[in-house]
Amino acid sequence: MKARTHLCVTWSTKCSQQVVLRISVESADSWVAMRLEGKVLGPWVEECHSAWESIRADLGSKQLRLDLRGVTFVDARGTEMLREIQQASGAEVLADSPLTKYFAEQIKTTIEKTEEGV
Repeated sequence: MKARTHLCVTWSTKCSQQVVLRISVESADSWVAMRLEGKVLGPWVEECHSAWESIRADLGSKQLRLDLRGVTFVDARGTEMLREIQQASGAEVLADSPLTKYFAEQIKTTIEKTEEGV
């Protein structure tokens, strides 16, 4: 049995002693998961983009899993940034609640509109 390699890195951004966005990256043999927890809005969109850029070069042939299951809010800039990540990587978007499924749908809808030229 082949051992799986795992790497987990977490970024946390605080505002008034409250974590607004937590970004965790976990890597295994065939995939890299970028897990988001909290609110993807305002200046934290750039933090999320920076985290994406830091793992992008090492992605190689691994599948990206964009895990939105812990996300509670995404603003328009956040939706656009997540769309860019999904488009650039072909990421599998993980969502499990009506809210996170809505966020995933918004990312996909934006992609479909872009492809249709709308």
